[in-house]
Amino acid sequence: MQEKINQLVKEAKKEIESIGNLNDLNLLKSKYLGKKSEFNQFMKELKNLPNEEKPKVGQMINKAKNEINDHIQIKKETIEQEKINKQLEQETIDISLPGKSMPVGKKHILTQTIEEIEDIFIGLGYEIKEGPEQEEDKYNFEMLNLPKDHPARDMQDSLYISEDSLLRTHTSPVQVRTLLENADKKPVKIIAPGTVYRKDDDDQTHSHQFKQVEVLVVDRLASLSDLKGTLLIAAQKLFGAEREIRLRPSYFPFTEPSVEVDVSCYQCHGKGCSMCKNTGWIEVLGAGMVNKNVLKACGYDPEEFQGFAIGFGVERIAMLKHGIDDIRQLYTNDLRFNSQF
Repeated sequence: MQEKINQLVKEAKKEIESIGNLNDLNLLKSKYLGKKSEFNQFMKELKNLPNEEKPKVGQMINKAKNEINDHIQIKKETIEQEKINKQLEQETIDISLPGKSMPVGKKHILTQTIEEIEDIFIGLGYEIKEGPEQEEDKYNFEMLNLPKDHPARDMQDSLYISEDSLLRTHTSPVQVRTLLENADKKPVKIIAPGTVYRKDDDDQTHSHQFKQVEVLVVDRLASLSDLKGTLLIAAQKLFGAEREIRLRPSYFPFTEPSVEVDVSCYQCHGKGCSMCKNTGWIEVLGAGMVNKNVLKACGYDPEEFQGFAIGFGVERIAMLKHGIDDIRQLYTNDLRFNSQF
């Protein structure tokens, strides 16, 4: 019996070494270790042996089977590794070849400008607020001191969707919504960036859609001097630390008093040039103290609270900062233009 077992192990090892793929190896495993294998037949013959020999022969059979199984596992690992090595050899990559450069996207100049304005006011403790672009007439006009028959409505050619719904003409409705939502009537300090729409013919300086950033402060102590100080900080952050500002009287229905804000020309430093039309000043935005009627409509007592508002035209800021002479360039999606910024 021992000779037969040793001879069987020897034959099995020889066949295992000659195997070249996993399928044949599995068939060989079934031949030597399966139910119909000779080892299985040996186990059946144990009953014919004397009792004192059965344990010894049984151990020999199990040892032989384990030895064959170990050789099969080693062969399996060898075949798998050879397969991997062959695959790596066939699919090798020449790392000496130069890589393909992929174009990297950049933020649009208007997005950069909005974020620059946001960073300035976040640093001053302001909170960012947003509102719907399709707005109700009462938020866009009426609660901003512009009733339906108010002549100042002609200042803004509006795109109405229905009698009481339109595409907002400014981001000022966000200040109304914020004040109304403030049930405790606490002080408010927000900026509201967003897209606005007006029925305008597109030309070098006008667009039917553009970006605005509204700034609003409402508290018990806000004053015109606070507004001027805020405007000076914003102008110096946007256009340079040496910039100066001047305020000129103006008119907006939702602020009183209202001002147009000019910044000293950063190209000629106030001496006069083509950019500032030889005045030394460039108009940049509008602002003013919040009209008492607006505060009252939003539930604030105008005898207790006051505030100021600022309206940035993002395109104008971007055009002035970067010397862009046509607003349409900001919306034509020309990569040659966009990639400059």
